[in-house]
Parts: sequence; structure tokens; C-alpha cells
Amino acid sequence: MTTFKILTLAAGVAFLNSKSLTDFRCTNQNNSAVETSIENDSSAPVNQPKAKENKIQVALLLDTSNSMDGLIDQAKSRLWNIVNTLTTLKYNGQAPQIEIALYEYGNDGLNDENYIRQVTPLTQDLDLVSEKLFALRTNGGSEYCGAVIRDASMNLNWDANEKSMKLIYIAGNEPFNQGRIDYKDVITKARNKNIYTNTIFCGDRDEGIQTSWQNGATLGSGKYFNINSDRKVIYIETPYDVKISDYNTRLNDTYIYYGSKGSDYKNKQVMQDKNAEIQSVSNAVERTVAKSRKNAYKNEHWDLIDRAEKDADFITSVKEDELPAELKGKTKEQIKKTIAIKSAEREKIQKDIEELSKKRQDYIDEEMKKRGSSDSDDLGKAIEKSILELARKNGYSY
Repeated sequence: MTTFKILTLAAGVAFLNSKSLTDFRCTNQNNSAVETSIENDSSAPVNQPKAKENKIQVALLLDTSNSMDGLIDQAKSRLWNIVNTLTTLKYNGQAPQIEIALYEYGNDGLNDENYIRQVTPLTQDLDLVSEKLFALRTNGGSEYCGAVIRDASMNLNWDANEKSMKLIYIAGNEPFNQGRIDYKDVITKARNKNIYTNTIFCGDRDEGIQTSWQNGATLGSGKYFNINSDRKVIYIETPYDVKISDYNTRLNDTYIYYGSKGSDYKNKQVMQDKNAEIQSVSNAVERTVAKSRKNAYKNEHWDLIDRAEKDADFITSVKEDELPAELKGKTKEQIKKTIAIKSAEREKIQKDIEELSKKRQDYIDEEMKKRGSSDSDDLGKAIEKSILELARKNGYSY
């Protein structure tokens, strides 16, 4: 039985080395590179879509066959940093919505002839993505790149807006052309839908080229990388980590759940905080930073503040039995006042976190310059570097 490790991210999903980050900052100081890329994009519609309608969509397809533990651990460790990279991108000065999907495949226990399962659709519910990612378990199986790319490119709800970024990342260490589904055909069809396919080979670069991984990226107009999937993620502690972590508790206190499952979602928020902390203090800080960014971390389906921001009239129609105990028996005006207070408090906390996160990132950048890094450091750096390169190509600024 072939063991073959693959992880796909579309949107998605890790760390950029400091040189790439510095290069991207310099390129966009006067937005000249952005203007050029828009000007030269012959596929762009005559009437540019509104920036607020743009999305950055990332599909994560993880091979859960044997020997994938290291790669999955890297994904857990880099999820929130990938999200934070995506949230720094803007189109025409506006921050696009962030959506992430998760697949698993290559597991004998999956009830599918190609051993594929969509774990989550493209969603803004990042707590759900985190929950499912941390629940993945490895098992023996057969892994087919063409099949999983076909399923993701055809069955996810990809945005029709041509200026939305749609990305697939697939990582593994076995030949790319295994299985009955022709990877060349499915990647070409995905590219015709403006979905970029990026490939990450876990092993020697030349071996990845010889086993068609580079060819997959070329066909998908994406990037080809090689990494060491067994390498442990290196975290850089900063003087700002403790303060940002303290803000996380205060941030959580601004959430007011509603609905029959609202309490469950609130508990899930806390549980995913703990999952991030289990990986490292740095990972927990990255999650807190992601939670402070509105275009990434939205919980309209269970949080009254997010829901009221989207629909101001919702409070007048919400039923009392859908409210938490502290709001039961209160008038609509009293509920609105409570939400307004919590909303203002959250906005202040988010701004404070953002200021600290900038100082933290500057500190990390300087430390990484001293240490040096390479494209093959880990899954995260490979993904983040390609996200920024493709963003520049599609007219996004950093």
C-alpha cells in the first residue's frame, strides 16, 4: 500500500520568510506594482467589482494516511499565521473576506472510493476549521492527487468574482500522478475557473520535479516548493506575547451568544484557544491576532455583536428564548445598549492588539534576519510566500 502525504490549502494557510515579507513591503510602498498588475491583467472585467465583494478562498486538503503526523502538526502550528497573512492583503484599499475549507483523504477509514472527505466547506467559521483540523487522525491508505484536487475544485463554493483569490495547496512525498484521475486534466480545468494550484513536495527538490510535482504547479499557474515535513516548527518568542494573550481573555468577554447552539459555539471558541496554546504560546498569540481582525474572524451565526453589525434590525426580532440568561427579561433598548457597549469595548481591544501585533511582527522579522531561513523551512513559509506572490500578481496590496 502506498503511503503518500498530501496537504492542500486554498486561500490559505503559514509563514513567510523575512526576506519575502520585506520584499513585498517594499514593492507596495507606493502601490506601483499593484497598479501595474491591474493594468496588465487582460482578463480583468471592464467594470471592476467592488472590493468589498472580493474574497480570498483557501482550501486545505490534508492527507491523513500513515506518516503524515509531522505535516499535520505543521498545519496546526501555522493555521493562524496563515490567516493573519491573508488578513493583511487589500484590494483597492478594502480587506476581502477570508474563507477556508478543509479536506482529508488517503485514509482507509473514509467511505469513498478515492478515500476523500470534505471536512468543512469554504467557511468564515475559523473555529470550526480549527476544531476539525485538531481532530484529524492518521491511518494507512491510498492517496490520489488528481482525485482530491478534482473534488475540491468542483465541489467547493468558489467565488465567481474574477478578482477574488482562489488557491489550492497540495503537499506530499509520493508521485503526483497516482490514481485513475488525470491530474493534468483537473488542474487545467481548475485554472480555467481562476483557481491556482500550488504544490509542495516533502523531500528533495529534484525528486519532486521528477515525480511531477513541479509540473502540477506549472499547469495550475501556481508555485512549486519542497519542504522537510518532519521539521519541528520554530517559534520566536517576543516581549509582546504575554500582553497580547492577556487581551485574548478580555476579547472573549465581549462575545454574547444567541440561538439554540450559541452556548456550544462560545465553548468552542474557548476550546480552540486551548488547542492553539497546546501547540505553543506563539501559536496562541497568532490566534488572538487573527481574532482581532474583522475580515477574518466573524461569528454572525452565534455572536450578537457580529450579527447586529451585519443586520441592525436583528435585535428587534430576536426571541427571548434565544438570548443568554444575562439578557433575558431586558427590553429591546436595554439589549441594544448592552450590545453597543460590548461592541465599543471590542473595537478598542482589537485596536490595541493590532498595535502590539505590528511591534511583535517587526521583532520577529529582525530575529529571522539574524537567523536566516529558506523556502524549505516548513509548510507555512512555503504557503505564505506563494500567497504574497500570487496576491501581487492579482492586484492585491500588502
